[in-house]
Amino acid sequence: MTASTIDHRSIFLALLAFLALTLGGCAGLPSKDPLQVTVVGVESLPGEGMELRLLVKLRVQNPNPAPIDYRGAYLKLEVQGTTFATGVTGERGTLPGYGEAVIGVPVTVSVLRMVRQVAGMLDGQPVDRITYEMSGKLEGGPFGTERFRASGEFKLPTEAPAPLTN
Repeated sequence: MTASTIDHRSIFLALLAFLALTLGGCAGLPSKDPLQVTVVGVESLPGEGMELRLLVKLRVQNPNPAPIDYRGAYLKLEVQGTTFATGVTGERGTLPGYGEAVIGVPVTVSVLRMVRQVAGMLDGQPVDRITYEMSGKLEGGPFGTERFRASGEFKLPTEAPAPLTN
């Protein structure tokens, strides 16, 4: 090998690396709006042992023109900054462009997690708000997975309700 061959090979490899990094950076740029996901219902499911099972129904809105084919979903619910429930489904479907669908995800809540949550709330500090965060994904293959996130808080009532009178 001559010095000229090594120089050409080095230049070629550097150019190839630059192109790979540039294309990878372009692929990571957000080219579409994120999905909008809200909880529209919760139903009880049979559980086993020390667990609570729920079917969480999500309304998923696609604010983009292209439809999204999915072949599964994952959901994680956090309450007060701690994981409360997780679940997966192998449900398949298509979320139409500029459309919406309701997707059911069965989640599991461990009784031990519930006890920790309650114990954390009863640490002597007044609790007037419950914060939550929901995150997950619709699985669409290596380049089609759509992640989502939503958060908020519930304000707890500070006064006892007035008694009912006849």
